[in-house]
Amino acid sequence: MRLLDRLRFCIRARHFSPRTEEAYLFWVRRYILFHGKRHPAELDAPAAVQTFMLALAQKASASTVKQAMSALVFFHGQVLGRELPWIEGLVMPKRPLYRPVVLSRSEVAVLLGAMEGSWALMASLMYGGGLRLNECLALRIKDLDLERCEITVRQGKGRKDRLTCLPVSLVQPLRAHIDRMRRVWQGDRDNAQPGVALPNGLERKFPNAGKEWPWFWVFPSRRPARDPRSGVLRRHHVYDQSFARMLKLALRACELGKRVTSHSFRHSFATHMIEAGYDIRTVQELLGHADVSTTQIYTHVLNRGAHGVRSPADALSAPFETSKAGALTTREVPATGTDAA
Repeated sequence: MRLLDRLRFCIRARHFSPRTEEAYLFWVRRYILFHGKRHPAELDAPAAVQTFMLALAQKASASTVKQAMSALVFFHGQVLGRELPWIEGLVMPKRPLYRPVVLSRSEVAVLLGAMEGSWALMASLMYGGGLRLNECLALRIKDLDLERCEITVRQGKGRKDRLTCLPVSLVQPLRAHIDRMRRVWQGDRDNAQPGVALPNGLERKFPNAGKEWPWFWVFPSRRPARDPRSGVLRRHHVYDQSFARMLKLALRACELGKRVTSHSFRHSFATHMIEAGYDIRTVQELLGHADVSTTQIYTHVLNRGAHGVRSPADALSAPFETSKAGALTTREVPATGTDAA
């Protein structure tokens, strides 16, 4: 078996996501090319990895370096059978601490209003339930409980299931949407299309489950596509790039002046929940964070300005006024006391 095929086999045996597989294969190829296409088993692993990582650290972000390191540690340990115990001592670039981009409630409303149809429904679910983009796109019919207003997120980050809230305001739009998707599902059955992909080898255990209505996607793609793993032509869920394009068009129409991504809906959900007085542990459970310290980045909303400090400029009695031309001008203040001198 070829080296990259062995890597692919090890990844799939552990049920890693397709994105992880794609990333690990990419970095192992880069590593091999960096060392002149020499077989990794012929290299001095610690020195070869360290040289590659130091070169990468000079031109890549900290998160990219971390991803590449994870790929190479997995590759050497699981494919080549070479553990890299020294890796803990390797100096890695420090990841900067970014404050999340949070939309106000009015900005969320404007942005959702600029989106249409299923795209607006996806964005509303991400904001209303704190979902990541891929969690939203991978929802299946059985994951929505419209009676209890609950969403079950299956195999989210860290391969964990969790429950989160489904906005009551979305129940009726979702019912109408699901009715339309049922016609899509029925069309696939009438045309003898293969069932949707199932997770964790369930397709081998229950070969017909993918054709059943509960397993169908809430947001299916318009056309069937070739499954990159099995090669089967089947219907997948909407692709993340498609949503990103629609979000970009909506942002262009809104002109919010912020760098908004699909993850901004999740940031805004967490921030607005804490603003509304919900316990941080509750928000942690809804977001699916393993550590409460991750959720605590959203507690910045409890402070106004720089940690709640009020600027002394706010105590002045209107020192500035706006001219007719729109420019900011300083109002004349009579000199008194020592200032007059």
